[in-house]
Amino acid sequence: MTTSSETPASSPDPAFAGRTYPPGPVHVVSAAKIAEFARATAATSPLHTDPEAARAAGHADVVAPPTFLVSLAQATEAQYIEDPAAGIDFTRVVHGEESFTLHRAVVAGDRLVPTLTVESVRAAGGHAMVTTRVDLADEAGGEVASVRSMLVVRGQ
Repeated sequence: MTTSSETPASSPDPAFAGRTYPPGPVHVVSAAKIAEFARATAATSPLHTDPEAARAAGHADVVAPPTFLVSLAQATEAQYIEDPAAGIDFTRVVHGEESFTLHRAVVAGDRLVPTLTVESVRAAGGHAMVTTRVDLADEAGGEVASVRSMLVVRGQ
């Protein structure tokens, strides 16, 4: 039996806190994917689907809703979740929360490079709480956005 101050059996390895994985592959943001995401999330601004409206607002192309980056962040987090040494049992993972920091708008045509950092791994009430951050940069290294996720890995 574990207490809230102990790490649950078969839980994430706390030694992974602070680990940064190598940058992931370039992800090309497409207008079609932005429009698809906007429809799926009921984001009705013409900036998401009308290039002329986006250009009139000062953007190079259609603008992604801020939460558009969640799919790229989750794909990047797979590096950690699928790392056998990390000790994550994905069947026990529950999404806790997500936050987004945008340094600039994400637009169609962007070529984003994701880098994953495991910020913290801690035990809480028999579960493990893992906070990850995916930093997204353009190919020149300019900051575009950060997506912070908190995952709960349920105890036994």
